[in-house]
Amino acid sequence: MPKSRLEELYNKNIRPELKTKLGIDNIMQVPKLTKIVLNVGVKEAVADSKILKVVADVIAKIAGQAPVRTIAKKSIAGFKIREGMPLGVMVTLRRTSMYDFLDKLINLALPNVRDFQGLSLKMDGRGNYNLGLKEWTIFPETEKSSFENVHGLNITIHTTAGKDDFALELLKGFGMPFKKLSK
Repeated sequence: MPKSRLEELYNKNIRPELKTKLGIDNIMQVPKLTKIVLNVGVKEAVADSKILKVVADVIAKIAGQAPVRTIAKKSIAGFKIREGMPLGVMVTLRRTSMYDFLDKLINLALPNVRDFQGLSLKMDGRGNYNLGLKEWTIFPETEKSSFENVHGLNITIHTTAGKDDFALELLKGFGMPFKKLSK
């Protein structure tokens, strides 16, 4: 299977640079990406289950693979949610499809965000990065007129880095457009 452009960039350039920059002795300890998870919660699915099919189709176009429906784990009477009711969709990307999606996110989707100031430098404390997008229309696969409701999208990038600063250097190596620190 052919490797992605970012995967080759990681193996040839980013990995050796990170090894020296982070002061790591063994090349196998250099942080790398493990998976990217796309998640969409659809509150309108409580009233109309057909909306979930539209959302699943759009996420399948964006990710390049079929999503899995997520269901409610508990009943919540105040929100009219019953246990087992489908409430959203999610996709887990690994290997080449993960690198292809990251390439598309960095080079095609994020430049389409209106008034983009850069991504937050905040990590989760375990070397993973969460990114919330207000609308999925920034991806080139979505035709803006084909659906009436625009949904948000949560993207979680999982790495093998145990520390946030190691994971941040890894993502900077891929070219993630983070905010510049004002000095």
